[in-house]
Amino acid sequence: MYLIVGLGNPEPEYCFTRHNMGFDVINKLSEKYDINVNKSGFKALYGNGVINNEKVILCKPQTYMNLSGDSVIEISKFYKISLQDIIIIYDDIDIESGIIKIRKKGGPGGHNGMKSIISRLGTEEFPRIRIGTGFCNDKSHLVDYVIGKLPNDKYINLIPGINLGVEAIEEIMANGIDNAMNKLN
Repeated sequence: MYLIVGLGNPEPEYCFTRHNMGFDVINKLSEKYDINVNKSGFKALYGNGVINNEKVILCKPQTYMNLSGDSVIEISKFYKISLQDIIIIYDDIDIESGIIKIRKKGGPGGHNGMKSIISRLGTEEFPRIRIGTGFCNDKSHLVDYVIGKLPNDKYINLIPGINLGVEAIEEIMANGIDNAMNKLN
């Protein structure tokens, strides 16, 4: 069983923000595979289903970004999911919009949600998909950049990355993370 966690802040207030790319990928997977992400528990909204003949849990932590690890540790322990079967999807301001990066492991890269998850899991050894949101040229306005609502004409630039995030999940599940990295990075 895979635990697929999209990082973001509780909707609808934070819909159409760069920081909710993980939630957007989960929403797209939910729609495509008819998996209702409407159960409440583990400090998250989650749903069980099947993708590529594999059981999955789609998860959107409701803790706000900085405490995402609280949700991930609870649900992964309850379902006894191994680290290599936990996939975290999140936004990255150091990657161009419409581009993704898949990694088997790694540090948080300054992302508070990932810092929380690494701290709670006690390791950096789990897969992740970083969804590019474009570069923030003025770091003094970083908070506004990542959680500010985007008008449709700017949000549309993020949709290719969301679609690639969905494709990355499908590829990882069908052919493994090494093949997904070779194909999509």
